[in-house]
Amino acid sequence: MAQTALTEARTDVRDTAALPAPRRRSLGKWFADTGWRHVVAIVVSIFAIFPLLYVLSASLNSNGTLIGSNQLFSQVSFDSYVRMLTNPDVPYPMWFLNTMIVALVTGFTMVFIGALAAYAFSRMRFAGRRVGLITIVVVQMFPQLLAVVAIFLMMTAIGDWFPAIGLNTLSGLILIYLGGALGVNTYLMYGFFNTIPKELDEAAKIDGAGHARIFFTIILRLVAPILAVVGLLSFIGIVNEYVIASVMLIDPDKKTLVVGLTQLVSNPRYADWSAFSAGAVMAAIPVVVLFLLLQKYIVGGLTAGATKG
Repeated sequence: MAQTALTEARTDVRDTAALPAPRRRSLGKWFADTGWRHVVAIVVSIFAIFPLLYVLSASLNSNGTLIGSNQLFSQVSFDSYVRMLTNPDVPYPMWFLNTMIVALVTGFTMVFIGALAAYAFSRMRFAGRRVGLITIVVVQMFPQLLAVVAIFLMMTAIGDWFPAIGLNTLSGLILIYLGGALGVNTYLMYGFFNTIPKELDEAAKIDGAGHARIFFTIILRLVAPILAVVGLLSFIGIVNEYVIASVMLIDPDKKTLVVGLTQLVSNPRYADWSAFSAGAVMAAIPVVVLFLLLQKYIVGGLTAGATKG
């Protein structure tokens, strides 16, 4: 037994020694195969990171101008952050709270209603289904900016009858955002819902489950990636939205972050870019945190829905 094992070991050693040594690729061939990708990735990373470093440097510069921020991190001071959080003339905490309320409520409601509509279009057959899908796509051709005047007049009239959802209210702004983005989000989720096998629905129906039980107990768990993507994109879009929020919100304590921060640099004689940069850095924290929490769903949610319509 021992002799046989020793013979096999010697045979393996001879076979290994007979194999040719792997050739090292030249630098030019490595660059032609994969090296150029590393160069492109480095250039793109620098291109994306530099503006972020510039804004962070400007927020730490107490001079209040961008000219003094050309040298990155030439000064390090947190005076701008303290001024933004404590200045009574700049209610930044209230702006931050308003933005979080609008973005979270709108994002959650948009995902829930959009998922219900996408499930209906994907699983049910009813009169007007095809026309509804086409209408959703056609409506998205027209930007919401075209309806700003109509929205202002409509919300002013609604405010006379229902002040709680009229002009200068967060609830009215939420309703406008819901109506503007439900169409494209529904169509995006509809493509993902079509990738879920219908055999699951049929098996659940055999066991006596209805549409509501199938939707809440089976489908929602399987479509979590697209729900995360739609929620994240909705949250980011609402945090960055300016035009409609600036028209809808009038009182200083009702404004959102983008509208409030824009006032800091709207004066041509003196623009407090340091405070603006500090507010922008703090406003980016929730977006970054939400992105990190949902990153495992993002790739699957963005790609799976494009494979089957």
